[in-house]
Amino acid sequence: MGGGRAQVNKAHKTRFASKASRHAHKIDKVRSGKPESSHRSAVKGARAARIQQSKAIRDKKRAALLKEKRSSIGSSGAPRVIVLVGLSSSANVGSLAKDLLTFAEGCDGKLRSSTVASPTYKLRTTVLQAPYGDLTSCMELAKVADLLAFVLPANSLYSNDSSSPVDEFGSQCLSVFRAMGLPSTAVFIRDLPEDNKSRQELKKAATSFLSAELPEDCKFYLADTNDDLHKFMWLFKEQHLSSPHWRNQRPYVMSEQVCIKPDDNTGLCTLLVSGYLRAHNLSVNQPVHVSGAGDFQLSQIDVLKDPCPLNERKSSDVMETEDNGIQIVNTFVPDSSNQEPLLVENVPDPLAGEQTWPTEEDMEEANINNKQKKLVKRKLPRGTSEYQAAWIVDDTDDEDNDSDNDNQAGSGMVIDEQGHADQGSDGSDIDAVSHFTEKFDEETVGDTEMADEENLTKEQIEAEIKKIKEANAEDEEFPDEVETPLDVPAKKRFAKYRGLKSFRTSSWDPKESLPPDYARIFAFDNFTRTQKHVLAKIAELDGETKDCALVGSYVRLHVTNIPTDVASKLCDPSRRIPVVVSGLLQHESKMSVLHFSIKKHDSYEAPIKSKETLIFNVGFRQFTARPLFSSDNINCNKHKMERFLHHGRFSVASVYAPICFPPLPLIVLKNRDGEQPAIAAVGSLKSVDPDRIILKKIVLTGYPQRVSKLKAIVRYMFHNPEDVKWFKPVELWTKHGRRGRIKETVGTHGAMKCIFNSSIQQHDTVCMSLFKRAYPKWPEQLYQV
Repeated sequence: MGGGRAQVNKAHKTRFASKASRHAHKIDKVRSGKPESSHRSAVKGARAARIQQSKAIRDKKRAALLKEKRSSIGSSGAPRVIVLVGLSSSANVGSLAKDLLTFAEGCDGKLRSSTVASPTYKLRTTVLQAPYGDLTSCMELAKVADLLAFVLPANSLYSNDSSSPVDEFGSQCLSVFRAMGLPSTAVFIRDLPEDNKSRQELKKAATSFLSAELPEDCKFYLADTNDDLHKFMWLFKEQHLSSPHWRNQRPYVMSEQVCIKPDDNTGLCTLLVSGYLRAHNLSVNQPVHVSGAGDFQLSQIDVLKDPCPLNERKSSDVMETEDNGIQIVNTFVPDSSNQEPLLVENVPDPLAGEQTWPTEEDMEEANINNKQKKLVKRKLPRGTSEYQAAWIVDDTDDEDNDSDNDNQAGSGMVIDEQGHADQGSDGSDIDAVSHFTEKFDEETVGDTEMADEENLTKEQIEAEIKKIKEANAEDEEFPDEVETPLDVPAKKRFAKYRGLKSFRTSSWDPKESLPPDYARIFAFDNFTRTQKHVLAKIAELDGETKDCALVGSYVRLHVTNIPTDVASKLCDPSRRIPVVVSGLLQHESKMSVLHFSIKKHDSYEAPIKSKETLIFNVGFRQFTARPLFSSDNINCNKHKMERFLHHGRFSVASVYAPICFPPLPLIVLKNRDGEQPAIAAVGSLKSVDPDRIILKKIVLTGYPQRVSKLKAIVRYMFHNPEDVKWFKPVELWTKHGRRGRIKETVGTHGAMKCIFNSSIQQHDTVCMSLFKRAYPKWPEQLYQV
């Protein structure tokens, strides 16, 4: 093939190897002192350590899963809660609840309670019905559900009157439940035909229709016959139930029985709530939250004998028996030294801001500061002596020396070195016109509150609503633009505003000029570290038995100092939902500034203004708030206020509210006259931070009267020369992208000569941006029962 040509192999590339590696085979490995395979053994040891670590983690998870399964299924765990929700008005939820309870109990007698024990399936079950049409009650029941079961009548799948088996209220419930965080879900299909083929076809139709609305692990059950219910009960017993993460962080009790123990003529009482303790152990020293009523303390926890046991046994550990037959197993009383105080608001010291006579240290510090100010270098003409330099006055306006002292002391805004503009040093002028500022701030779009509807006629209310809708449309088309008033000088009207050279990089002190409400709230040095410490503290309670009721036990909570009228509403027989008492984490009773990531719900058409009264559902809590909406800037510590919550985008809602630790879902409701509250928005808790800076932006506009290349005469932005001089340091910009500044006043009606960085056109609009810090409104009443 190749003839007489000899094979030539490639030379070994020894020039890329080191000298030590080329002579390694000549060195005796015993004398070198290095093990034969030190690197290989090190790798082998690290791999073994990783395998051992992963095995330990796997065993820990398996043990936790077995513990959870035993506690949820066995006699030591609380009954599993099934909440039945009808997806349409034709769904008969009551008959299904009765069939489930009767079948689980195994007798045809009269049902005494919504909780039954089934010796056949070795399972205890609580079945609750969500009232159709009452969205608030459905939400409260979904918060405590272990299995959220939707009831779908089969006749709605092939009826001709509607194209969808889920009506408007059903789709609204599905949307809210998804925003809250769904537990384990199931779908019961009722009113099926007798033949098996039609039953299976209807089940396939329901699965194909609802599979996109529900999680992937949602199960579909036929629920007409006893065989269908038997199949469901066996699968439900073995099912691993999932629950929202926020619910697993807090202990809670869903009431089986509620009663009042009145106090002595104080207008307060003690609420006795009996039920099974879930999720975590509950300490008697821990404050609790009663859903819709507020935060309170416990005076006592009684561990009672289980009223619904799986196996009837004579218990020998009963301490005492009350007159009504209730047997008490154990009692816990709070320890005054360890009980967490119920602090809601900080009590400010009115003398904390008083100025005292300066000490010698303060005087020395002031002298040092004055000397440092004198050492500031100035540009002086060559050959100027120190005596002559003392007589030289700093020139602050090199270009406009002939402008009749436009920048006199106290007559204009001052831009500091950090790049933001503030008012002049004359504070008496601002104090004298504070009532003007407050008056016009109330008239600014988005800050107004609708007048008292009780004093308005129907025509006036309709006109007010029309005005709000027009303001919402105007805010979307011309955001932040306001008109300068003719009867009040702009320096008085906008006395609280300042200019910023750069919204992103200019500094703004978060502790500057805080409102009085900030003296009533609490703040954290490091919120993330505090949350980690608080959650670790709750985990420690699960391993303790001192002063703690164990999870799964049947307890009676003595909640003290509840107003009698509030407690009577909670005990009202017409109340269709149970009372939920949840344990609070450390600091969760204190007020602070909470920020929520929020989005307007698709079904809500009306505009939502900033500082409008809304109902916030955050975890187990429900309270009223007046949120301030703002944008969320990732690369900036300042955020622009939004006057309205707009469709199709996320905003941040800041409110004064009790401290909560994320993650927590948010459902925002809006009250309507004579109707059920409507879903206004959904979201989640973002952070707790009183130092978050929210700036309200306004834009003053003017129009070029005469244009000459880079210069222009602008009018209608101000109406007197004093305002032009006051706002002279603030930068101007145009809608066509030009940047400029005010050079001097022209005439006596507020016209001004401006110079720009590029040629300006006659049809352009000249703008000036001003900012002030905005704060949410303190709610008039936090809880409404």
